[in-house]
Amino acid sequence: MARHRTPSRRRPRRRLGVLAVTTSALTLLTAATATAVPAGGPPAAVASLPRGHDVSSHQRNVDWPEARANGSRFVYIKATESTTYRNPYFAEQYGGAGDAGVIRGAYHFARPDRSSGAAQAAFFVRNGGDWQADGQTLPPALDIEYNPYDPKHECYGLSHGQMVDWIWSFSDEIKRETGRRPVIYTTTHWWDTCTGRSTSFARSHALWIARHGSRGPGALPAGWAYWTFWQYDTKGGLPGDQNLFNGSPSRLRTFARGW
Repeated sequence: MARHRTPSRRRPRRRLGVLAVTTSALTLLTAATATAVPAGGPPAAVASLPRGHDVSSHQRNVDWPEARANGSRFVYIKATESTTYRNPYFAEQYGGAGDAGVIRGAYHFARPDRSSGAAQAAFFVRNGGDWQADGQTLPPALDIEYNPYDPKHECYGLSHGQMVDWIWSFSDEIKRETGRRPVIYTTTHWWDTCTGRSTSFARSHALWIARHGSRGPGALPAGWAYWTFWQYDTKGGLPGDQNLFNGSPSRLRTFARGW
């Protein structure tokens, strides 16, 4: 996420569904501001929203009861990358979160330069990216962002049309295997740069937007009018990156069950 997570790399990222908010709230939450986020907590204007986080192998053995006591209500856990990498801590992290009463889901780090979207989606589902309508499991998430292995090819060597096709290939396979469309985690800059401002996903895919160190998530990627998750910082009171859900706790469970 905000730091790319593989067994051997840890690279800072340049600064990542569908629940509506009121017009006044939307205006506030999408305003592009530069006010710093208070250390250790979410922006004051949205502090009442359910707090969550995302983790990977870097967090290793998370104390989930402590995370729950400190305010964790949901978490996304890295499961896979490409068709070769599986988070060795995934089973323990995923099971531990569920046992502690934290709503949890899995995410996949996209490598569009390695294989098709469908192949990576199938690998993801087989290794933790499945979904159940139990109110405790978030839909699978696709983490698609800057290429951490080759900064000169941020779009993985794909054209706008090829990238859009790759994402749809991934999404269609996830939908076929799980019954849900994946949540899409990205930044506005990457999305606009690498998909050519595609609007074809906004109607059917929840948005997980990354924008750090600000009062709001700023301008959203093309097509989306509101966000479902906002990753607002890499540090805070919970293990891993800090996130908010754009709705009430009851709507978080409704989102987990499926709309």
